[in-house]
Amino acid sequence: MNGQPLLEIADLRVTYWGRSLLGFKGRPFHAVNGANLTIRAGETLGLVGESGSGKSSIANTVLGLVPASAGSIRFGDVDLAAMNTRYPPAVRNQIQAVFQDPYSSLNPSMTVEDIVTEPLRVHTGMSRAERRARAVELLKLVSLSEEHLGRHPHQFSGGQRQRIAIASALALQPKLIVLDEPVSALDVSTQNQIINLLYERRDALGIAYLLIAHDLALVHHISDRIAVMYLGHIVEEGPSDRVYHAPAHPYTKALLDAVPLLDPEAQRRRRAARKAAPALDAQRVAAEGCPYRNRCPYVMPRCATEMPPAYPIAGGGTANCFLYAEGDARAESAATVAGAAP
Repeated sequence: MNGQPLLEIADLRVTYWGRSLLGFKGRPFHAVNGANLTIRAGETLGLVGESGSGKSSIANTVLGLVPASAGSIRFGDVDLAAMNTRYPPAVRNQIQAVFQDPYSSLNPSMTVEDIVTEPLRVHTGMSRAERRARAVELLKLVSLSEEHLGRHPHQFSGGQRQRIAIASALALQPKLIVLDEPVSALDVSTQNQIINLLYERRDALGIAYLLIAHDLALVHHISDRIAVMYLGHIVEEGPSDRVYHAPAHPYTKALLDAVPLLDPEAQRRRRAARKAAPALDAQRVAAEGCPYRNRCPYVMPRCATEMPPAYPIAGGGTANCFLYAEGDARAESAATVAGAAP
């Protein structure tokens, strides 16, 4: 794995503006607030969080579908944010995407051959015969065959459609593929097949992935590193095993606690402990200070007025939480609680 960042996001901010009934600009909604992320060649970064946390806004900004309000997105030697979504072909070739719903991401009027070879037709000088030969190769990479070329998307299952979308994304041999909830619309057995396929293609071709998902267990399975988002902020990031088995930020711990356990007795103990915990402020959004302070069991006075910086965590990565400020006596006990087995 190359040590140099392939993609480097610095202080990224994405703002959407509402509109009044008369068409005037309304109040702003800050979807991403100063995000910092890096992805190296051949690496998978999993970006997790609740719906509305800003994950897809980061993905869409990287893809050039949404403009950045501030900050930079360095991809190699170019700043994508400065291009304001107008990427030149040389950049578009290197960044591809696989979206959430295979039922709507494929053009129903096109054949599989047309779908898979469209990037080649637009961005290369290949002849039709060469494009068809390349399409056959791509379908084999995703466990489909030449006989599928003449069919239309409605003739395939959801898992097969997602395989077709992956084949199309691989056509131009990109350096980075953005995977925006790529398996959430599929059944569990098909999810495993697609995740294993993505894992195999990454290792074989050296592609980097930005994986957007809300399922920490799934992200842990395929990612080298995990970043956790809450209300537009990156609150924790680090090696996949460390974040999953020893979460540092209270929000990451809460996400893991929401994953059902296979052991019924352990699930009952967890539920009882949650009910016994003191009630927290029901207000979800903090106007200033730490964005998680109204839901945090470890909240302290400074959380109300100060935004916590990224503190280094034992085992790798960082957490944006004052519990890990140098000299805070509660850091060790909080980390023990966060990393304890259910």
